[in-house]
Amino acid sequence: MPMKPLRPLVFWPTFLVLFAAVIASYINLEAFLAVASGLNEAILHNFSWLFSLGSLYLLIMAVIVYFSPIGHVRIGGSSAQPLLSPLRWFSITLCTTLAVGVLFWTTAEPLYHFMSPPSSSGLEAGSSDAMVFAMSTMFLHWTFTPYAIYAVPALIFALAFYNLRLRFSISSMLEPLFGPGIRRFAGLIDAVSLYALVAGMASSLGTGALTLAGGVGQYMGGETSPLRLGVIVAIIVTTFVLSAASGLQKGIARFSSLNAVLLLILGVFAFIAGPTIFSLTLGVESFGVFIDSFFTKSLFTGTAGEDQWPQWWSIFYWAVWFSWAPVAALFLGKISRGYTVREFLRVNLLYPALFASVWIVIFSGTALYYQAHTGVDLYTILNDRGVENVLYELFQQLPLSGLWIPVLLFVAYISYVTAADSQTDAIGNLCTRGLTADSDLNAGITMKVTWGVIVGIVAWVMVSFVGIDGVKMLSNLGGLPALFIVLMATSSLWVWLKNPDQLSRVPTLTSNKRDS
Repeated sequence: MPMKPLRPLVFWPTFLVLFAAVIASYINLEAFLAVASGLNEAILHNFSWLFSLGSLYLLIMAVIVYFSPIGHVRIGGSSAQPLLSPLRWFSITLCTTLAVGVLFWTTAEPLYHFMSPPSSSGLEAGSSDAMVFAMSTMFLHWTFTPYAIYAVPALIFALAFYNLRLRFSISSMLEPLFGPGIRRFAGLIDAVSLYALVAGMASSLGTGALTLAGGVGQYMGGETSPLRLGVIVAIIVTTFVLSAASGLQKGIARFSSLNAVLLLILGVFAFIAGPTIFSLTLGVESFGVFIDSFFTKSLFTGTAGEDQWPQWWSIFYWAVWFSWAPVAALFLGKISRGYTVREFLRVNLLYPALFASVWIVIFSGTALYYQAHTGVDLYTILNDRGVENVLYELFQQLPLSGLWIPVLLFVAYISYVTAADSQTDAIGNLCTRGLTADSDLNAGITMKVTWGVIVGIVAWVMVSFVGIDGVKMLSNLGGLPALFIVLMATSSLWVWLKNPDQLSRVPTLTSNKRDS
């Protein structure tokens, strides 16, 4: 297949800014981190109210759309055929958005909230009230709200791309509001969004390499050297590039299905072997608190009590989710053809959120149980040895740990691959001209290999010689422009809610002469 033309105004700015960031951090890491940290703190401080309102608004918007007349609209038109079976579609969606974050953070994060609750809450560290707060906070951070931040822009793109036959560009989500004139800014909009995702992928891959290196070190011994990290990064990159290059129906779908099955097996084992009754009872109680205090917690900014906790946690998370949402929307929207809007919202929001809720009950409940009721001090392990070691230590306490920890390592590896291959697919498509709803939505192997290698090199350099904090913070900076892009894009939904017939009249595809 011949190589498809490059969109230079999307590819080159992203590549050059990322390259400059790596060089700057290598030359003067202290100054680089100071600047990046200062910008992050300024954004989180000045826009905390908007991140909180915006995330809640998207969840409410999803509910409104679900029960509206456009809920019956089929993505791609009434005669559109699904790209994927429902089960395979769900497994891809789950593993693309869940990734490895939930795998490791559902054991580590509740320990922070349990042992160090917000200063303005009046909760005593390590108390029963702090435990319920920790568990209910996990439901806030990892279930319905983050999936709404992903699902709503993905739905907007799917309808714009398949039903209105607009271009494969983030700007297409804004065209129903601003008209064709927005295409003049398509390159800028896509480049800003792409940068946030690529920097985020690099930091995620770096974190993943450290996580896997720590697990491998338990068997091989020795220090986590640049060579060991380089080998791990190379294996991950090679796997997800080959997977993404093989196409949606082969590599991405098969890895996602395997990942979903392994996650299910891991969850069932931990549920049976862990403190089952404790996790269930604490989970039910905490879910009730989550529902009861949902609006209060969602809009908690800490301003009145001069409490920094929301900016360290909730608002920080909203910024991260928003920074990844526009480009993730391209992939999630692309694979949704042939299903109705209601089916889309169930598979992209409701079902993954319920899965994450069950996962939190099992793993967060188990972590809190061991911290509070046994002599295993997971909080000290968390502070001394890092996030990833909490899950490994937790499995050391469960039966057959010698068998399950290698499985856990493999699940972590597959989780990184399944998230990265879908992102690489979206990145490749975004940097390619001429992709349409009626064409082969495949940018080709060259583009995917190029971005896979770029992300891998950046991740290896940062994690081996500089540290990943700088690139991670620069990725989060993308949360602010992404927030505005996503919030403006929801205006398209309001347009369609007023005139749902726009989505039913699937027009004939016209060529896009300028796809900058």
